[in-house]
Amino acid sequence: MKKKNLSSKYLHPLGLALAASLALGSTATLSGCGGGDDDEIPFTLEAAGNYKAGDNGEVYVYNWGEYIDERVIDVFEKDTGIKVYYNYFEENEDMYPIVATGAAKYDVVCPSDYMIQKMIGEDLLLPLDFDNIPNIVNIDPEYLKSAENFDPGNLYSVPYCWGTVGILYNKTMVDEPIDSWGVLFDEKYSQEILMINSVRDAFMITLTYLGYSQNTTNEAELDEALALLQKQYPLVQGYFVDQVRDKMIGGEAAIGVIYSGEAIYTQRENEDLVYVVPKEGSNVWIDGWVVPKTAQNKENAEAWINFCCRADVALANFNYITYSTPNKAARALITDDDIRNSEIAFPDSEILNRCETFRYLGEEAEAMYLNKWNQRGNK
Repeated sequence: MKKKNLSSKYLHPLGLALAASLALGSTATLSGCGGGDDDEIPFTLEAAGNYKAGDNGEVYVYNWGEYIDERVIDVFEKDTGIKVYYNYFEENEDMYPIVATGAAKYDVVCPSDYMIQKMIGEDLLLPLDFDNIPNIVNIDPEYLKSAENFDPGNLYSVPYCWGTVGILYNKTMVDEPIDSWGVLFDEKYSQEILMINSVRDAFMITLTYLGYSQNTTNEAELDEALALLQKQYPLVQGYFVDQVRDKMIGGEAAIGVIYSGEAIYTQRENEDLVYVVPKEGSNVWIDGWVVPKTAQNKENAEAWINFCCRADVALANFNYITYSTPNKAARALITDDDIRNSEIAFPDSEILNRCETFRYLGEEAEAMYLNKWNQRGNK
């Protein structure tokens, strides 16, 4: 299956220009990059309404690329009469200045946990009116509790997708089962390692391996983590995000760092691939819907969030993007026992208890992380 961009019929001209300019300068994609081919993924969702798009206004949606089954947009428009203008970003850091400066006035956006925390702290978001989001009852309380780490009281966000970061390896190309981040620093796998091209995720790996918090701001700990990245640098075939999926499917490397939703997809394509959350721990992330202060269609934004919380809609999106859903009602509708009980899609508490969620660390710490990341090739 080949990744594709959203149909241009949903894209607003301003968003097209912004997406193009951002794509030119982008170097990495964080969480939210799954997706498949519409023709190969069953879709049984049907609209109950018969509105024309625009009968009841519009909503401007800003989301990750390949993070929705676009067929649900048609259903939303027919059910609500709200016209959807949909644009996508590749990184939280691409999305943030667009929303923060009001360069484009989006009504509903889907950032990651630490970015939601940052946007709340900078007073960029509106509190949600949950009277307009009754389907919030479908979200598992476990994930609402986790979301309080970055959105205390669940006032500003509703979880959309979540997942872990782990190691994907080809069992025909390694000598033994893998259970530790340590394999990423093993010289015998030189040029067989695909490292993740993300500052926080890369430091998460080395910090966690060393026994430190992935949210540390202690410079001595970061220097130890940097030393590991520098030791690893000559062993790495390349730094990627999206490409890890296809390279691992094609047998172009033995080991890769990958997001859990991507791992599910790769295993559909290559049965020799195994995903593991290392024993030292990892990152568990949550992406959620929020409404920026610059939104001009807040009630329509809340209608969109409520729609995405419907069990059948959440199921359709899960089937398409393969990233874990926090929607307990949708999970109950999954008919494939292997998927419903998958430790990749829905890891048990033993795995989650050794994971940590990113927090926003402040501008000074962000700059320190970036400065050290840029030194990984120096030794």
